[in-house]
Parts: sequence; structure tokens; C-alpha cells
Amino acid sequence: MTFNSFIQHFKKALKGLEEDFTQISIKRAIFYLSVPMILEMVMESLFAVVDIFFVGKLGVFAVATVGLTESVLTIIYSIAIGLSMAATAIVARRIGEKKPKEASAAAFQAIVVCTFFALAMAILGYYFAKEMLAIMGGEQELIASGYRYTQVIFGGNVFVMLLFLINGIFRGAGNAAVAMRALWIANGFNIVLDPLLIFGLGPVPAMGLEGAAWATTTGRSIGVIYQFYILFNGKSIIKFYWESLKMKWQTIWTILKVASGGMGQFLIESASWIFLMRIISDSGSVALAGYTVAVRLIIFALLPAFGLSNAAATLVGQNLGALQPGRAEKSAWLAAHLTAIFLGFCSLVFIAGAEFFIGIFNQDQGVIEVGRLGLTIICLGYVFFAYGMVMSQSLNGAGDTKTPTLINLAVLWLFQIPLAYFLAKNLGWGATGVFAAIAISHSLHAMVSTWVFRRGKWKFVEV
Repeated sequence: MTFNSFIQHFKKALKGLEEDFTQISIKRAIFYLSVPMILEMVMESLFAVVDIFFVGKLGVFAVATVGLTESVLTIIYSIAIGLSMAATAIVARRIGEKKPKEASAAAFQAIVVCTFFALAMAILGYYFAKEMLAIMGGEQELIASGYRYTQVIFGGNVFVMLLFLINGIFRGAGNAAVAMRALWIANGFNIVLDPLLIFGLGPVPAMGLEGAAWATTTGRSIGVIYQFYILFNGKSIIKFYWESLKMKWQTIWTILKVASGGMGQFLIESASWIFLMRIISDSGSVALAGYTVAVRLIIFALLPAFGLSNAAATLVGQNLGALQPGRAEKSAWLAAHLTAIFLGFCSLVFIAGAEFFIGIFNQDQGVIEVGRLGLTIICLGYVFFAYGMVMSQSLNGAGDTKTPTLINLAVLWLFQIPLAYFLAKNLGWGATGVFAAIAISHSLHAMVSTWVFRRGKWKFVEV
């Protein structure tokens, strides 16, 4: 491919022109899907880093509050991710079968279900914010100074969940460029509003940590408004007709059935992170802050890699719908190899500059030391992360969400948590033991997921 040809294909990927991804070359299909998906996740990872950069200026307690709040929020987001995975799989399958109206109807049912869950969680999270921070091991001073942040974040989780879900719908339809633009709009507002609301400017009063929560909530809500505009303007392959805006209980049941595996899958993973966070919190707020910064940097590289994983999920779903399982398998392997190359490069950069990167966000020497160890140790398993991510997402794209759930249960709960506790407590390694457990367990997760994918039972899943 010449440079001019690359630029032309790149522009086409950004425009989001509709393609039949079951017919064009696999390399081109991955390129057209992964470019907007990677850029979507680059913005998400950029926001995560920018957010913690500004929050870091407020001190150790502010960073630790964000870490504790996000640990609990991952449970809620697991519901959104599970529903998103179900929507992606079902929409991709219907698009592969050349049934866009059925795909649009399924999308509406998924949005209704997601809204119901989100509102219930918003009410609970708002009224029990202090109790959640206390359960997670937050010190009294931390709870007193940070509970308003937790309340606002939980109250606005409706928009975050809908943003996740509707982007999953667009990705399943192969319209990844719309998902990219929605997240860029949302996070663009987040980044602009973050310093404005945290520190204040002119007539805008400084809100401190609570301002970061309002910036996130406002940005995400604007992104959701854009998504609904696309759904109703009739120009996307997924569009809402009057006939699609009706409750279809059989479709809802199918969504919940597929989503239950996805929810369980990520609830298990989220709960494992909460257990790890709880183990680290016993070492104090400094260790907690170092862990939070290190994980944000890890996510900074993992989120773009999820772009390739999501491309694999879409291609697997659409090709199974088009009765081309061999093409679906080839797509997944190519995406996995590309992801491994990317994360391998990121691991070298992070390991070489770990202390420098942590120091950008917090100058406390204790935070820098904990963060440096975390970044270095976890990155030792980065290449394995690639295969675990893509193989799991490929199974999800096929509609087989239960198998990755069982893998997560075995590896993350029955292996990772006991290992982390043993290393941190029994051997006295503290946070270092938790970091080592993360690297080892996710490497094992990749090997198990790859073995299961090779067996090929996912090719016969019906959704």
C-alpha cells in the first residue's frame, strides 16, 4: 500500500462509509473498523489521563477517592458493557443476515433495558455514597472530602451507560465512525470542562473534586444527545422507525440472555479489581494513589487495543451471520497479532520511563515509587493481555458470552485473588504482590482464552 493509498483508506475509515465487511478483504475490513475504534479509545484513554492529571493537583485524598469510586463503578459499568456486548453481537448478526430493520429493533430494546438498570443504580449510588467509600476502606477524611464526587458520578451514570451501549450498537452495525465521533464529542467536553470546573475561571466558581464529576457527567450527556440525533435522523444503517419503537419481549429476553454472560463476565472481573483495591487500601492512601495512577496509565494503552478487539468482535458476528465462520476466525487471529505488536511496543515505553510517567501526575515520592513498581510489573504481561482481550471479545462477538465468564471466574477469582492475598499479606509484599498477581493471572487468562477459541465451538452459537 502506497502512502497516498493509505491516506485515502484512512479518510474513508474516518468518514464511516458503509461497507459490506463480509465481502471486502479481511485486512481492509479490520482497517476500516479498527481505525475509528482505536481513535475512539485513544480519546477515552486520553481523557482518563487528563482527568487524573487535574485531579492529582488536588492531593492524595482526591486521587484515592477517584480510585475507590471507580472500583465500585466498574460493577455498574459491567452491566452496561454486558448489554453492549449483547447488542453488538445481535446487531452484527442481523446486519450479516442483511436484516437492518431487525437490527434497529434490537437496538431500541437494548436501550430501554439499559436505561432501567442505570436509573436504579443512580438512586442507590447517590444515597449510599459515603457507605460505599467506607466499605472500600476509605479513611474518614477521604470520605468527608470526596463523597460529593461519588454522588455526582453515580447520579450521572445513566449517560455513561447509554454512551457505552449505543456505541456498542453502532460498532455491531459496522458504523464505528459514529461511535468514534460520539466519544470524541463527549470526552472533548470533559477535557475542556475539567480544569474549568475544578479550579474555576472568572464567574465559574472552583468546585474542586466535585467539578471533575460534573465535567464527566456533562460531557457524556452531550455525547448521548449526539447518538440519539444519529439514531433519529434516518441516515445511519441503524435508525429508529416508528415500528421499531415498540417493546418486543422476545427480543428483550434474547438480549438479557446474551447480556447475562457479558454482565457476569465483567462483574467477575470488576469484583476482582475491587478485591485487589481493598487489599492495597490496607497500605494507606499513598499506596492507593500510586496504584490508581499506574492503572490509569495501563488503561491508556489498553483502551486503544480494545479498538482492535472490538473490530474482531464485529467481524466475527457479521461473518457468522453471513455463514462464513472461517473468515470470522481469520479476522480474530489477525486482530490478535496486531494488538500484540502494539501492546509489546507500549510495554517497552512504559517500563523504560515508569518513574517519569508516574511523576507527571503526582510528585509525592511514595506515590511515585508504588506507581513505578505497578507500571513495570504489570507491563511484563502486556503482550499476553493482547491475546486474552481479542480472543474473549471474539467469543463475545459470536454471542458466546458464557465461556469468557467461566474463564474469568476461574482465573480472576479462583487464582488471581488468592495469589494476590498470599503475596501481599503472607509474604509481606504489599502492593507489589498485587501487581505481580495481576501480571501472572492475565497471562494465564490469555492462554486459556486462546485454547478455548481454537476449539471452535463458538462457530455454532445461535443469537
